[in-house]
Formats: sequence, structure tokens, C-alpha cells
Amino acid sequence: MTFAKILAVATLFAIGTSVSARDLHKMLPIKDALEAPAAQEKLDKKVRLYFVGQPHPRVEHKIGEWSTNKKTNSVGKSVEAACNWAFLSAMLSLQERARGEGGNAVIDIKSNYKGIETDSATEFMCGDGAIVSGVAFKGTVVKLAN
Repeated sequence: MTFAKILAVATLFAIGTSVSARDLHKMLPIKDALEAPAAQEKLDKKVRLYFVGQPHPRVEHKIGEWSTNKKTNSVGKSVEAACNWAFLSAMLSLQERARGEGGNAVIDIKSNYKGIETDSATEFMCGDGAIVSGVAFKGTVVKLAN
């Protein structure tokens, strides 16, 4: 193999390794994700979402705690766009679980990215890689008083 070929292969390997290894952890605003047009269109207004520390009506019945872990393709998307899409997917999953369990809300939602809990009523943790972005959440499904 010529020196030029060896150099080219080494360069491609170095680029590929650094791209696949990228794993940024970024805190993003919950408000922006909830107000995105896709979220406004798709989220079920009958199944309310409350992040940790947010006030909510009295809990009539606690059903259980569930987790969700959602990923999305991030190629060609901004960090915010990719993370907000993964966030929406996770919230839809929590709402589906609440409906299936007979709940009308998910409370105390917190980020749980790579098993590290982040308690915030205003921000969520997103992992952004070269190809995939992802979020993970925990929340408690409940039946709230109306």
C-alpha cells in the first residue's frame, strides 16, 4: 500500500471515529418543545403532563411509574429540532401509557438520560450524537381530581 493510501485510510478512520463518538449532553427548554407546532398538533390535551416540581391538581389515585427512552435521526437537523422531536415522541409514549393504565396525567416527569436523573420543571436533557439524538424520561401515571 502506498503512503498516500495509508494516509487516506488513516484520515477516514480518524474522521469516522470522531463522528461516531460524538455524544453531547444538552439541556433544552421544555417550553420550546411543548410549543413546537408538531407538539401542539399531536399531544393529547386530555392527558396532562407535569414536570417535577410543577403544581398540579390533587392526585386521586397513583397508578405507577414508567420510563420512556426515545431516539431520532439527527442527520441534517439542528440539535434543537432533533431533540424536540425525540422529546415529543417520549411525551406521546407517556401519554399512551397513562391512557392504557386509566390515568389522566403524568406527574413528576424528569429526564433520566443514561440513568442520570435531572430534576427540572423548565429543561430536559438530550443526548446528541452524529447520527442519533435521544431523550429518556421517568414519570408517574396518576388519576387527578378535576
